[in-house]
Amino acid sequence: MSNLKQVSIYTRGITMASGAGGYGAILLYENFRKELCGGFQLSTNNRMDIIAAIESLKALKTRCKVTLYNNNGYLVDAIANNWAIRWQANNWKNSDNKPSANVDLWEQLLLLCSQHDVEFIRIKQCAGNQKYQRCNYVARQAANQQKLPVDEGYQP
Repeated sequence: MSNLKQVSIYTRGITMASGAGGYGAILLYENFRKELCGGFQLSTNNRMDIIAAIESLKALKTRCKVTLYNNNGYLVDAIANNWAIRWQANNWKNSDNKPSANVDLWEQLLLLCSQHDVEFIRIKQCAGNQKYQRCNYVARQAANQQKLPVDEGYQP
């Protein structure tokens, strides 16, 4: 039996019509709850979902057993099916031998995943999950803020 703290994390990344991106996350451990959010002037939905996972894992102070929930197949499948690890091993080329997207974020996420015991689970976006709906709300609020920072890794 593991002595690691068991943490559940719900994440959501979005982009608005303006191109602004936002993310929201809820971290749950026993009776503790923490919300995270942030945004960028321009980004993509995929980048925002990956950033939500990165920021959530960065918030953990010790090695944990994490179940991370998100609806983005690109994010969940890249980790759960080891695609990102294969891209990295193939010098950041995908299965079509083309350059992988979002390498700056995948490198961070893979490092953070190696520091924890993480399972990624894909949830349905409209499943009526209150935690996921809250993540969506705070992600939208973050994306609608004024004077958002630049997503340095975003390449239009």
